[in-house]
Amino acid sequence: MCGQPLDYFSVGKEMTCHQCGKTEIGNIGCPNGHYVCDDCHGKHLFEFLLKDIQTTQEQNPFAIAEHLMSHEKVPMLGCENAWIAGGAFLAALKNEGTLTITDDQISEALHRTKRQAIGGYCGLTGICGIAPALGACFSVILGAGCPKDQETAKTMNVVGNIVHAIANLTGPCCCKAFVRAALTEAVASAQMLFNVSLAAPDQIVCTYSARHPHECRGDKCPYYKQTDNTTEILSILLSSKCEKYLKVRDSQNKWDEINESEHEFVTAEEQSYLEEVKAKGQFIDQDELLKELGINKDEIQY
Repeated sequence: MCGQPLDYFSVGKEMTCHQCGKTEIGNIGCPNGHYVCDDCHGKHLFEFLLKDIQTTQEQNPFAIAEHLMSHEKVPMLGCENAWIAGGAFLAALKNEGTLTITDDQISEALHRTKRQAIGGYCGLTGICGIAPALGACFSVILGAGCPKDQETAKTMNVVGNIVHAIANLTGPCCCKAFVRAALTEAVASAQMLFNVSLAAPDQIVCTYSARHPHECRGDKCPYYKQTDNTTEILSILLSSKCEKYLKVRDSQNKWDEINESEHEFVTAEEQSYLEEVKAKGQFIDQDELLKELGINKDEIQY
C-alpha cells in the first residue's frame, strides 16, 4: 500500500484493515501500521482473473498461468497466484475437451480456493494456498466430499504430492515457482486419473527474480536463469520505431548472432561502445548500459 517491506509476525496481533475497517488477528503488516485483510486483498482482481480464465481458448495450463502471472496487477507473492494455478489447470482441461468442465465448476473451484488460500500461511501452517487450489480442481471433477470414499482419497493424494513438490522449492517461498511445480504435478495426476494429456511445460525462464521481496533463491530454483556468464540483456527501445536490437545471450559465442538490423537504430558512438564490450566478453550491467547509451529506464520493453 505504501511501498514499505512487509513485516511477518510469528504471533498474530489485532489489526484493522485499511480498506474495509474490519478488525481481526493478522500476521502480516507494514512498519507504518497498514493492514489489508484477505477479503480485500486482490478483491477487484478476482473477477478479472475469473473472466480471463473462463474465456481463454488456450489448452496449455502453463501458458495460461504465465500469461496471468505477468499481469501488472498480480503481485509477486500472494494468493492471487493460487487462483491462477487452479484456474489455469481447469481452463486447460475445459479447452482440451476430454472432460466436460463447465464455467460453474471453474468458479466453484476458485471460490473454494479463496476460503482456504490465506496470505503468509505457507509458512504459518505449512500449506501454501496453491495446494488447496489444485485440490479444489480435482475435487469438483471427482465429486469429492466429506462423506465420499475414493473421490476424496484421490483428491487428498494429489494435494499431498503438490505439497511435497512445493516444499522442495521453499527457502524462501516463491508463488511463481510454486505455481509451476504444482501445475506439473497436476498435469501428471490428470494423466493418471483421467487419461488426459495436457501440455508439458516448455523450458521456463523466470523473469521475476528482481521482484522477490525476500530475495530470489537463485540457482537453487529450476526456473532461474543466471545472468553472469549467460547474460540476459533486456530489450531496449531507442525510438518508437526501434525493434529489439539486443537479444538473450546464452554464451559468449552468441554475441556474433546479434541481429544486423541493430545498425539501423544505433548511432556510431553507441555501436563503438557495443563492439568494445563484445570484444571483451564482459558482463554488462543493465543500469550501466542504459547510462552509457543515454536511455531512460522508462524506455525499456520487458
